[in-house]
Amino acid sequence: MARVLFVMTGADHWTLKDGTRHPTGYWAEEFAAPYTALKDAGHTIVVATPGGVVPTVDQGSLNPDMAGGQEEAAKLAQVLESAGELRQPIALTDVNLPDYDAVYYPGGHGPMEDLAHDAGSGALLNAALASGKPLAVVCHAPAALLATRDERGESPFAGYRVTGFTNDEENAVGLGPKAKWLLEDELGKLGVAFERGPDWQPYTVVDRTLYTGQNPASAAPLAQELLKALK
Repeated sequence: MARVLFVMTGADHWTLKDGTRHPTGYWAEEFAAPYTALKDAGHTIVVATPGGVVPTVDQGSLNPDMAGGQEEAAKLAQVLESAGELRQPIALTDVNLPDYDAVYYPGGHGPMEDLAHDAGSGALLNAALASGKPLAVVCHAPAALLATRDERGESPFAGYRVTGFTNDEENAVGLGPKAKWLLEDELGKLGVAFERGPDWQPYTVVDRTLYTGQNPASAAPLAQELLKALK
């Protein structure tokens, strides 16, 4: 069975352009759906965060209106409660990539605050890409790709086809006009080929060993792609 590294945000807020802090963290579904699929398949999961801090769930992602109803929200909460790995993360600086068979980055707005600027995460992403191991990134987590640039501003991810949370989706939740920058825009500047499906619908892109998903609804399909790669 495989060992899969979940790299998660350590942020509990996202700083908007007026300086206010929008409470956030990781998005529950984007952790729970792949976690459940991988664990049910017998794989081992290790969580890593900047500084080894216990990740914070975005409480909005546990709201029944956002989770798809009261029953789904309760299921998400139950998965988070049972996932002991969330409460025992290792520090990103302690990650030894050869110990893992795949790497997965769940989203939420948290990565826009910390992983987008985290040099350790950027180095890990570059190493994972070079290793040929499956690398899966969903929703806002592609913000972490922004930290993969070298001193010339170039990234090994340039030229890859990717998806992520779109400008239209950010505007639909009311945060687009408040943001310092938007993910879709910044990924374009990185040199990737950004692709998108309909708003809020599952959409995944596979380019070589890089697996990306557009939004929370894409986390479960992305997990299935990752499972296929691990076989």
